[in-house]
Amino acid sequence: VQLVESGGGLVQPGGSLKLSCAGSGFTFSNYAISWHRQAPGKEREAVGTITASGTRTNYEEFAKGRFAISRDNAKKTVYLQMTNLKPEDTAVYYCYAPVGIRGYWGQGTQVTVSP
Repeated sequence: VQLVESGGGLVQPGGSLKLSCAGSGFTFSNYAISWHRQAPGKEREAVGTITASGTRTNYEEFAKGRFAISRDNAKKTVYLQMTNLKPEDTAVYYCYAPVGIRGYWGQGTQVTVSP
């Protein structure tokens, strides 16, 4: 099982980024996928989740209205579209798949929001 995030980078406040999470080694379309983030000196926190079919999503309060999760099961990829980014969104962003007993995390992608 492998999850690989990409798309992070440096963006100015108010800008947008689209992260990708590519899965392999498991039946991607059978699993809900979640996004999480970890800011420097803070614990990892959830961002939101998308169901296996992609028909439903849910978000933490800070992400509502600014972030959107989608997926393309044919491409085995989940996306996190982030808009109106704020400096407090600076973090390493991870995707997670609840495969097996312990689940799997990607390696993360850095998002830095700074003027």
